Amino acid sequence: MEILHKTIGAIKPLDRHFFTTAQKRLDILTKPKGSLGSLEEIAARMVAITQHERPSVKVKAIITMAGDHGVAAEGVSAFPQEVTRQMVYNFVGGGAAINVLARHVGAQVSVVDMGVIGDFESNLPVIRLKVAHGTANLAKGPAMTREQAVHALENGIQLVHDLKKKGLDIVGTGDMGIANTTPSSAIAAAFLGCPAREVTGRGTGIDDEGLRRKSAVIDAGIALNKPDPKDPVDVLAKVGGFEIGGIAGVILGAASMRIPVVIDGLISTAGAFIAYHLCPAVAEYMFAAHASVEVGQGKMLAQMGLHPILNLNMRLGEGTGAALAIGIIESAVKILNEMATFESAGVSDKQ
Repeated sequence: MEILHKTIGAIKPLDRHFFTTAQKRLDILTKPKGSLGSLEEIAARMVAITQHERPSVKVKAIITMAGDHGVAAEGVSAFPQEVTRQMVYNFVGGGAAINVLARHVGAQVSVVDMGVIGDFESNLPVIRLKVAHGTANLAKGPAMTREQAVHALENGIQLVHDLKKKGLDIVGTGDMGIANTTPSSAIAAAFLGCPAREVTGRGTGIDDEGLRRKSAVIDAGIALNKPDPKDPVDVLAKVGGFEIGGIAGVILGAASMRIPVVIDGLISTAGAFIAYHLCPAVAEYMFAAHASVEVGQGKMLAQMGLHPILNLNMRLGEGTGAALAIGIIESAVKILNEMATFESAGVSDKQ
């Protein structure tokens, strides 16, 4: 717990002075004040997060964390559990959607084994932070021990520290884990105190009967395990996942080092929700990449005060939305850094 407590202690609320400084520059660029809307808000927040008047978005990383889930045995996913492992090979081979979109925005993809069933070949370029070979079935008992939950969180923290040593300006979070929309929705329900049906979607594409079964499994798991919403580590341990804990750790670690972090869809938002309940100030360091069609995501974002940058009806995960949003954030920073002022361009300002 020492690493976790130290990291949380290092996260401070953003200094409003940097927002003011950024806005002053934005207001003298060759455009009507506020005319670039959310791009201006993004640019100002990048200044405040990094505490640099001219922030950089050159070194970009997407961390795609993979883990299996015991709750898959309850038939909550349209895909078999072995797809988690198969997709890790696809990520490494560069053939997945996240690889395509990360290449498009110039981001490096780090593929992390947080809890995939089985082991990978030693020469496979996968970061090995495995907590265990998949979680236990949350419908039958706790998904993991409290020690494993802390291990997952601290693995994520350490990973982003390691990436920072090589240079890191912005990080996006992604996931892979068959059945992981179930623990993600369970996390939302546990913190929000609502029935599962209000925060549960179709995940990989289950039918109406599958959706009813999935909601019932989540309600039963919460009733059985009684996750304490006042204790985020308990929520993660009782109904979470290893990759969800790892994502929460990445977010906390990034915030502690003033690195902006872009969260993807439902699973990344569940990780962000864990991080937020551990340290509410962390929300200021996060950008919500997109509005997922998974209903639970919007409710969690609303409580954290985050507004999605994009709305493309996506629900894939992997970090795909984060990659796209990083491109938007880079555009906002380039406006701040590269656009001419009225004075430098010899353009008359508003009378």
